[in-house]
Amino acid sequence: MRKRSIKIFRRAMLSILLIVILALIFPTWTPGIKGENSISTLGQIEINGAGHEVMIRGADRNNPILLFVHGGPGCSEIPYVRKYQQELEQHFTIVHYDQRGSGKSYHLLEDYSDVTSDVLVDDLLALTDYVTTELGQGKVTLVGHSFGTYIGTKAAAKAPEKFLAYIGIGQVANTVQSELDSLEYTIIQAKQAGSIADVESLERLRGPIERGEEHTPRSMVRKYGGAARLIDDNRDYTLGFLLGTEYNALDVIRYSMGVQATQEILLKEESANHLPEIVDQLEIPTYFVMGKYDYMTSVNAARDYFDELEAPEKDFVLFEESAHYPQFEEKERFAAWLMGVVDRLK
Repeated sequence: MRKRSIKIFRRAMLSILLIVILALIFPTWTPGIKGENSISTLGQIEINGAGHEVMIRGADRNNPILLFVHGGPGCSEIPYVRKYQQELEQHFTIVHYDQRGSGKSYHLLEDYSDVTSDVLVDDLLALTDYVTTELGQGKVTLVGHSFGTYIGTKAAAKAPEKFLAYIGIGQVANTVQSELDSLEYTIIQAKQAGSIADVESLERLRGPIERGEEHTPRSMVRKYGGAARLIDDNRDYTLGFLLGTEYNALDVIRYSMGVQATQEILLKEESANHLPEIVDQLEIPTYFVMGKYDYMTSVNAARDYFDELEAPEKDFVLFEESAHYPQFEEKERFAAWLMGVVDRLK
């Protein structure tokens, strides 16, 4: 009886081991899109000497190109973004990529201790050249989200000739101002909720945040509705990791290691070098898209930056129901707005 139990246990362990191995090496892909001229590709390309994962999707490869720059830092949106861009794929060719050291662009034997935003800007510009050549088009519309706006704004300033327009969603501005806005918001919400422990914990961070040494804890911002209102982005990641076709288990591990390797470095750079002091003028149409309840990158800080920023055309677009993800939380309105902008500019 004992020998039989040992055999059953060994078989169970072997089965579990095989499942884990298969999950780690399971092939990844992005589903096809119907249409003779559609495009749906996912794979590695070399950019400035480093492998980058790039996903390109659209019903017609001749449609205008949208190039999205993810935030985090280190937080690729490839694992789950398809569910929010089905309408956009009918009107645009959409490019997402994992930045150097992020997600599937994290390579186990590479050192990312010297990654800076300038390196990521140069990668983005090289990717832009690759995409326009591959698709036979002249320019792309550049869309940054969250920390991706720090990279995107600098890229738009450095090489405006490559872009039709710049769109900053959850636009980064003066980081200290934004974090103090987040702090005040979470303290008020915690008081209203009667959470004295949260209030005391947040108040202890006031000095370090004022000095640019700390950020308002994202767990607190999220807890009190300053991250997302109409979606659950953490759930999106979980389901994307578990059920999506673009990432396997090894990619999830790489994602986590990439965040650990690059996020702190890049956030420190952002805190020490405020974007409004780096870029005060863009030579292309510029749009800031903000959710009314965004306290990951505060609306007030973004508005102040917008008022100071010079551009040939600019607009500040506020989504009344959203927080940090208006492109997902109000995806129908966002798609309609974006189509109107690009149709007018192209």
